[in-house]
Amino acid sequence: MKKELRIGVVGTPGGWSSEALADAVAEKTGFRLLIEMKKARLELPSGRVLFGDTDLAALDGLIVKKIGARYSPNLLDRLELLRLLEGRGLPIFSKPSRIMRVLDRLSCTVTLSLADVPMPPTIITEDPEQAAEALEAFGEAVLKPLYTSKARGMVLYPQNGLTARNTVLEYRKNNSVFYIQKKIDLAGKDLGIVFLGGRYLTTYAREKHGSSWNTTTASGGRYAPFSPPPEIIALAQKAQEPFDLTFTCVDVALTPSGPFVFEVSAFGGFRGIMETSGLSAARILADHCIEKIQGK
Repeated sequence: MKKELRIGVVGTPGGWSSEALADAVAEKTGFRLLIEMKKARLELPSGRVLFGDTDLAALDGLIVKKIGARYSPNLLDRLELLRLLEGRGLPIFSKPSRIMRVLDRLSCTVTLSLADVPMPPTIITEDPEQAAEALEAFGEAVLKPLYTSKARGMVLYPQNGLTARNTVLEYRKNNSVFYIQKKIDLAGKDLGIVFLGGRYLTTYAREKHGSSWNTTTASGGRYAPFSPPPEIIALAQKAQEPFDLTFTCVDVALTPSGPFVFEVSAFGGFRGIMETSGLSAARILADHCIEKIQGK
């Protein structure tokens, strides 16, 4: 292994997965740099992107674990800085131009729809009247912000005794677009199906806790081992292919109506993989990216 290889990790200082990936890269190269993109700066016309005193273009490559602690449109601006470096030849995993397509829930949904990937019945509109009609038609539904993770900001309908119209008006205070998805029977769990370089790696389940309507760990859900049948792996493979991400996790629900894909993620999966299979996604991803940079 070339000890002089200098690979930076884009992530959140103190974040478990970001620190684990930075440690794995340092273990294999002797170089450790965890980059917090909100502290980076772009200089024009030189095109230099600096983090502290480090010119990121002078590195041998970057691995993106997190762009920020919370999903928001601001993350797209941070990705633009990385896209400039990508455009000038710096190897970046995953490519910023690819991450952009999954960061926005609507962009991800449109891409999955064009690939004929089955998703739960969904209505997207900016019109409050049509949004209220959608809630009434679905009976049970989830309103999902376009930029979110771990179900943050999602609203379950019906809830708190609000009518469909009042639910929409309340939701509109913080969201201009209504992304409304029919609530489906998860049978208590959904799956994270993981791919590295487009190849299947492993699967874990997320099991909901108590009366929670979702399975996220933020709502008390827990990870569990799961071995999906080949047809479910094939479905997840089809879902992740259009995005061409280095490391990705496809969220799949197995329902009485058949399997549905919720989304494709560019960032998740490290802890679920570790707890259910004992695999270190950080080391596996670091090895993969180092081999790509070295042209192996």
